[in-house]
Amino acid sequence: QVQLVESGGGLVQAGGSLTLSCAASRIQFSIYGMAWHRQAPGKQRERVARITSSSTTNYADSVKGRFTISRDNAKNTVYLQMNSLKPEDTAVYYCNARWYNDDYWGQGTQVTVSS
Repeated sequence: QVQLVESGGGLVQAGGSLTLSCAASRIQFSIYGMAWHRQAPGKQRERVARITSSSTTNYADSVKGRFTISRDNAKNTVYLQMNSLKPEDTAVYYCNARWYNDDYWGQGTQVTVSS
């Protein structure tokens, strides 16, 4: 059974930083596109960052210049480095792995940014 396990969430003050990790198991990690999504209370889930199997990245406008997505294929792990955090970044952050019709999600990790 495929597993995506996120970690690294928590409470941080505005302006602070956090790094999220997502460890994947039971998939051929290197061929999957990986992404981080988030969902704030009462809002739709949105994709914040994506990294392809060839490590091309793209970001939502709201996080561009502040967040960095990266991957370590040797560790089957994708990261999200979040800097200059804002209260509006508060959400549950989800890891996603996608390859054609294969689409897997983690359980989510809470990020709370206090003002």
